[in-house]
Amino acid sequence: MKPNFSLRLRIFNLNCWGIPYLSKHRADRMKRLGDFLNKESFDLALLEEVWSEEDFQYLRQKLSPTYPAAHHFRSGIIGSGLCVFSKHPIQELTQHVYTLNGYPYMIHHGDWFSGKAVGLLVLHLSGVVLNAYVTHLHAEYNRRKDIYLAHRVAQAWELAQFIHHTSKKADVVLLCGDLNMHPEDLGCCLLKEWIGLRDAYLETQDFKGSEEGSTMVPKNCYVNQRELKPFPFGIRIDYVLYKAVSGFYICCKSLETTTGYDPHSGTPLSDHEALMATLCVRQSPPQQNPGSTHGPAERLPLMSVLREAWTELGLGMAQARWWAAFASYVIGLGLLLLALLCVLVAGGGAREAAILLWTPSVGLVLWAGAFYLFHVQEANGLYKAQAELQHVLGRAREAQGLGPEPQPALLLGQQERNNKEQ
Repeated sequence: MKPNFSLRLRIFNLNCWGIPYLSKHRADRMKRLGDFLNKESFDLALLEEVWSEEDFQYLRQKLSPTYPAAHHFRSGIIGSGLCVFSKHPIQELTQHVYTLNGYPYMIHHGDWFSGKAVGLLVLHLSGVVLNAYVTHLHAEYNRRKDIYLAHRVAQAWELAQFIHHTSKKADVVLLCGDLNMHPEDLGCCLLKEWIGLRDAYLETQDFKGSEEGSTMVPKNCYVNQRELKPFPFGIRIDYVLYKAVSGFYICCKSLETTTGYDPHSGTPLSDHEALMATLCVRQSPPQQNPGSTHGPAERLPLMSVLREAWTELGLGMAQARWWAAFASYVIGLGLLLLALLCVLVAGGGAREAAILLWTPSVGLVLWAGAFYLFHVQEANGLYKAQAELQHVLGRAREAQGLGPEPQPALLLGQQERNNKEQ
């Protein structure tokens, strides 16, 4: 590789809002998206919310002359919605489905039915190994009372861990997607502090687009205006994040977003704004590489973020256990009622009433049983993430010569419960 080596990458990211039967003007927007991607000829286009297999196949056929490599990440009941189109050959592919992703009984939100995941593709570009990740985290439906916060923090931690463990041989790491988090939110801080990712909007030398880099803006006709009322400039929840390792340096030469409308048709490509980044990769001495190694000063904000994430997961775990306990009481009452109905039927007293109550009683027990099993699984998923965070905190303290991290009460409580059950 030449000493003055330089690699230019043009990246496109968009949450396409492609929900069959629900998203407005979906077919027209997909057609215009395909035309735009062919015209611009990006190196890599990473898309979210392409829920329909028909839409993916349409884009694949339309884009094949410009983007010969394509992949649709499938998971869950209705899919992950993630897909990628690449001008360059894809060397490797894999994906990780998040352990927690909302609640099945919150049907009107629907996140649980989608297999929210992170997809990874590995590209070899002029001797540079690029790990590109695309993801979509759980939506935030109510910022003041966010019942999904613990799930989204757990997803952010799983995402960070997945990147951490799969990028050891990469020269450049790129993460694009709809994180459903504001820049100052805990999950974003976790990705930046633990993985060392840099935000293209904050780092770019040339920005053009919406105010404050917002990716959901009030002027977009597809956006729920009531949800954006507290945010006059919109919100920034879609990101291009990156870092370089192993003696390489990366910077964002330019970043552009769409601004809520299409100058040709008048209607936007989606309810989200597209991100278009131009990244420049070059060789640099190891000491100039802004990698993810943490010195003593850098560990302080990292440990603060890890502790905050640990606390949030603990709150979510306590809530999950409460619901599991509630469901167990309902199961007990339901079984007691079934036993009473059996006695009434056997004794001949109020037989007709007992038969009428039998079916709803069985339904109540089955519903409570499913509810119990789900929340036990939720508590275990949160505990897994919390235990991993606890281990990382302990290692960070040992590196600072502070000794192992004291085991906090929630983890001790879990261990005590496990010991009693054994």
